[in-house]
Amino acid sequence: MRKLGAIGKHAFLLIVSAVSLFPFLWMIIGMTNTSSDIVKGKFSFGSEFFNNVNRLFEQANVGTAFLNSLLIAVIGTLLTLLLCSVAGYGFEIYRTKGKDRLFGVLMLSMMMPFAAIMIPLFRLFSQWGLLNSAVAVILPTMTTAFMIFFFMQNTKSFPRELLQAGRVDGLNEWKLFTHIYMPTMKPTYAAAAIITFMSNWNNFLWPLIALRTAEKKTLPLVVSSLASSYNPDYGIIMVAIVITTLPTILIFFLLQKQFVQGMLGSVK
Repeated sequence: MRKLGAIGKHAFLLIVSAVSLFPFLWMIIGMTNTSSDIVKGKFSFGSEFFNNVNRLFEQANVGTAFLNSLLIAVIGTLLTLLLCSVAGYGFEIYRTKGKDRLFGVLMLSMMMPFAAIMIPLFRLFSQWGLLNSAVAVILPTMTTAFMIFFFMQNTKSFPRELLQAGRVDGLNEWKLFTHIYMPTMKPTYAAAAIITFMSNWNNFLWPLIALRTAEKKTLPLVVSSLASSYNPDYGIIMVAIVITTLPTILIFFLLQKQFVQGMLGSVK
């Protein structure tokens, strides 16, 4: 019975893995075929890969869009990690009156859809003259209630004895945070970095509104413009999607061990 159970579990995992990996396999196969072959459902590698790549770079400024996305994702991730970790650390370590009420209000903000603040954000950044810039995309995503909650939950398992020992050694509060807390919480930072980078990299709606010129567009916007044409070329769209997907896959595989440790730490 145990062997049958193990076989059943492995068979189930294989089926789930195959279903999960099928879209990626379809993209890789599709970028080597012509648009008509993809529409017909051809599921074998073709010889159009280099032609699709050349046409993609002729029709869209992919290099500039990639750099724009990278700039927004990297700077936005670094700022989010710093600000949200400071907030989560403060909520958990320091005991003050009204802290729980403030945190409750912060959690309620998660219930507000982005569409409700989209127009006020647009008017605000328009008045500041920041539209059509990376700053307009990064500022609204620097702090999120979820990420503050994530750091706060992980900080519950942080050993307070380390802070007490640091205070005895004469460290001020900022050095306690940078020299003791941050190195100890590396898995949490890695997990948060993956989540935040993927969110910033794949961000679509707000960049679509805030970025007006082609030189400022990000990769998701470029892919969307290719797909929304009157006669889309699915071969070059598949190439663009693969290029867009690669950075997030690379980040995840580089930090996957720390990601698992960080996510487990948030449950404790």
